[in-house]
Order: sequence, then structure tokens, then C-alpha cells
Amino acid sequence: MKRALIGIMDHITFQKLVGNLYETVRELETMFPGRHFTPDGHMVGSLGECLVADAYDLELMTASNKGFDALSSKGIQIEIKATQSFRAAFRSQPEHAIVIKILPNGTFEEVFNGPGSLVWKEFENKPLPSNGQYSISLNKLKTLNTQVSEEERVPRAS
Repeated sequence: MKRALIGIMDHITFQKLVGNLYETVRELETMFPGRHFTPDGHMVGSLGECLVADAYDLELMTASNKGFDALSSKGIQIEIKATQSFRAAFRSQPEHAIVIKILPNGTFEEVFNGPGSLVWKEFENKPLPSNGQYSISLNKLKTLNTQVSEEERVPRAS
């Protein structure tokens, strides 16, 4: 599959670099007690998108693509959400969603991998928050993930 924005990838080096980033964060926080150096915002989103695209062999779209971040080999539009906390946020209903929690060693935990309609159903009849994003806990996403059949999941690359 064509890798639009990743190029030729060394999977082990990529995971090591992400792990090194988090090791640097730990060292800075040790050096400056009470200060937080946690990567956030665009960095976490981009790291998550690249980790997922690599692990599931997806074609990444350009950054800030409206509505989805990647395409599967079957043409499924996938919204990728990455977090280091306990929540994920959605602006619109995706065709498919993969939500991950990035771990400090450069890997990730898959929290949800399934149809976006399952997640979006959780927001029915709720007013749109002032920031324009609905928030959902990772625990709720893990529960929803148990309702997803293997056929509905985007498989990991071998």
C-alpha cells in the first residue's frame, strides 16, 4: 500500500524514537520538579496518527484533513484519536474510528477500533459542548470496543 506521508519506515526505529521522546520528558520532569513537559496537542495527535498508520498499514491524509485522518486498503475513512489521558474528543461522526492511548515506551494501547456510529450514538440528545467537541472516556470506549466484531475492525498489519 502507498504510504503518502510516512515514506519508507523502519518500525523499530520509529517506536524507539517515540520512547526516547518520553524518556526525555521523564528526565526533564526529574530535573525540574513540579514542571510538566508532557507532549500534547498537535504532537500527540501526529504521533498517534503515525503510530496507527504504521501499525495498521494505512495511508495518511494531509494534516488537519476534514473528517478523517487515514484510508484503509479497502477505502475506509478512519478517524484516529490519540491521547495520554483518560478521554478522547470527537467533532463529527467518523465512518470508522481507531482510538489509542500512547504509552511512554513508544507503543500504544488500542482502546477502540470500530464503526464511528457506535461512538457517536453516545452523544445522541446531548447538547454540543461550547468547544465544539464531544468528549468520551477511554473506559466507555473500551466497553464499546467489546461490541465490535472482528469483521468490523481494521486489522493490524502483519
